[in-house]
Amino acid sequence: MYKLVITLFLSACLTAGHAQINLPAASPAATISQQIGLGKVTVEYGRPSLKGRTMFGDRIPYGKVWRTGANKITDLTLSEPMNIEGKAVETGKYGLYSIPTADSFTFILNKDADAWGAYDYKEANDVLRLVVKSEKTATKTETLTFEFVDLTPSSAVLQLRWENTMARLTIADDADSHVMAQIKELTASPTASTDTYFGAAQYYLDTNRDLKQALEWSNKVVAKSNEYWTYHLRAKILARSGNCKAARADAQMSLDLAKKAGDDAYIKNNEKILEDCKL
Repeated sequence: MYKLVITLFLSACLTAGHAQINLPAASPAATISQQIGLGKVTVEYGRPSLKGRTMFGDRIPYGKVWRTGANKITDLTLSEPMNIEGKAVETGKYGLYSIPTADSFTFILNKDADAWGAYDYKEANDVLRLVVKSEKTATKTETLTFEFVDLTPSSAVLQLRWENTMARLTIADDADSHVMAQIKELTASPTASTDTYFGAAQYYLDTNRDLKQALEWSNKVVAKSNEYWTYHLRAKILARSGNCKAARADAQMSLDLAKKAGDDAYIKNNEKILEDCKL
């Protein structure tokens, strides 16, 4: 029994001796996501800080493959096929390596999204290389930062900032072809809803397509739904088509209903149609 107690005591001491202290990460992990078109782009990366050090051209040598962050390789995930700098990229999760120089960045999409650093980088696994000009910034960025900027309904710019360097990748989703395919299919259905016709008419108006077709759909919407937002949609289409008399009638109807509902945004929007479409 005495030996058993001693054995258990020594085992406990050894286990305690190997326990690790949980400390804050020097380069904390971060994840950013952005809807682009009908899909989503996600970046997962470690965020190192300068801490008085020189990075590009020193600790991160020019002309050599970098993990584009700290710790694990930075990952770029596309929820559906997209175009990056005009190049088609399939749905998937990619390792985002890069090669910085004094005035450019070569971003590398690689099949290996689980590598730790760039130690095991294999060029044979590259999916795409994109060379972009880098920029010098007047303000120093202390901690490596990825961000989405210059957003449009179907595109965004993924921007890397660190130290006095900035590099950008334009990412776009061909949402228009997907939306048009949906419109063609859904509006042809005998059970098409007012929501379908409303969305189709609004999209045609927003993208400056066939206004005659947009008006036809909006007529179907108003025939079944006499709401201030349905009259307003048809008023916008009529105004764009140059039919101010009919546009004003719908805008006035929408304005009256919007006032009853207390919807200030629609009140102002209808007043603008009435002002712009004076007879």
